[in-house]
Amino acid sequence: MRLTARTKAWGAVAGVLLAAGGCGLTSGSPMVDDVKPGTVGRGQPLKGADLTVTSKEFTEQLILGAIMGIAFQAAGADVLDRTGIQGSIGAREAVKGGDADAMYEYTGTAWITYLGNAKPVTDPRQQWEVVREADAKNGLTWLPPASLNNTYALAMNESNSKKYGTKTLSDVAALAKKDPKAVTVCVEGEFANRADGMPGMQKAYGMKLPAGNITQMDTGIIYTQARKGTCTYGEVFTTDGRIKAMNLTPMADDRHFFPNYNAAPEINSKTLRKYPEIAEVLAPITKKLDNKVAQDLNSKVDVDGEDPHEVAKDWMVEQGFVTE
Repeated sequence: MRLTARTKAWGAVAGVLLAAGGCGLTSGSPMVDDVKPGTVGRGQPLKGADLTVTSKEFTEQLILGAIMGIAFQAAGADVLDRTGIQGSIGAREAVKGGDADAMYEYTGTAWITYLGNAKPVTDPRQQWEVVREADAKNGLTWLPPASLNNTYALAMNESNSKKYGTKTLSDVAALAKKDPKAVTVCVEGEFANRADGMPGMQKAYGMKLPAGNITQMDTGIIYTQARKGTCTYGEVFTTDGRIKAMNLTPMADDRHFFPNYNAAPEINSKTLRKYPEIAEVLAPITKKLDNKVAQDLNSKVDVDGEDPHEVAKDWMVEQGFVTE
C-alpha cells in the first residue's frame, strides 16, 4: 500500500465520495468464472446471494478483489465486479455505504488514514483488533487478517548484500555510523519528508544520514536503481513482485517502526448479518495469504504482464480452493 496511494486519496476525496456515495457506483460487470467449490464453498452456502466486490486500483488489490469474487462464485453467489476504484477512500466508502459488499483492506490504512490515528499499533493482531472495534460503529466488520503485510522496507541488491551484510534496519544504522558514505538511499519524495517515513525511521533507529545520501525519485525508478546499486538501499513495498524479480533483499524492521498493513476482509455489516457464511468461505483463503504469495502473484502481473483476474483464478485453482 503505497504512500502516494494513501495520501493522494485525500486529494481526490470529493469526487470519489460523490461517485461512491451520493450517486452510487454505476460501473462494474458480472463475474462469470466457471468455477465450482473445492475446499471452499462446499454446499454452496451463498447460493442465491447477489454480492458486489470492490478494490483499489493497484495490482495487489485487483488480485485480492478477484480472489474474493471467485470464492463467492464458487460458494454459489452471483457476483458483480466493481474492483479497481481509484484511490483508497472510494473503495472503502463503497463498502461502508452499501454500494459494494466486501473488499480486502489494510489494517494500517484504516487505523491511520480513515480513523485518523497518528501512531500505529506495534502488534499486528492488536492493530486489527482496534480497527475492528473502531469500525464496528461505521457499519463495517473486519474478518481475521492475513499475514500478508504490505508495508515499507529498505532493500538492497545481491552484490551490496554480500558486501555489507546488513539484515536489519539496526544493521543499516550501525553501518551508517561506521561508514557514512556506504549508506545511500533512494526514496519517494513523500517518504523522504513524512514523519512516518524517512525522518521517523532515522529517529527510531538513531540514524543521521547526510542530506546528500538521500535521493528522491519516482517509485518505479527506485527499484531499478536499487537493482543497479546506484543507491545502496531503496524504499520498497514488502509485497511488491519486483523484489523477487530483481533479487532484492529487504531489511527487517527490527524495532517495528513501520505500521502494519495486513490485508483483511472488510465486509458491510448488514451484508454479513444476512450472509454470515461469508466468514467461513473466506477464512482459509485469507489464512493462506502471506508476503511470499503476494510477491509471486504481483510479479506475474507487474513483471510477466499477466491479467490480475486470471492470476487470481489460477492461484485459487492451484491451491484447491476452487475447481474448474
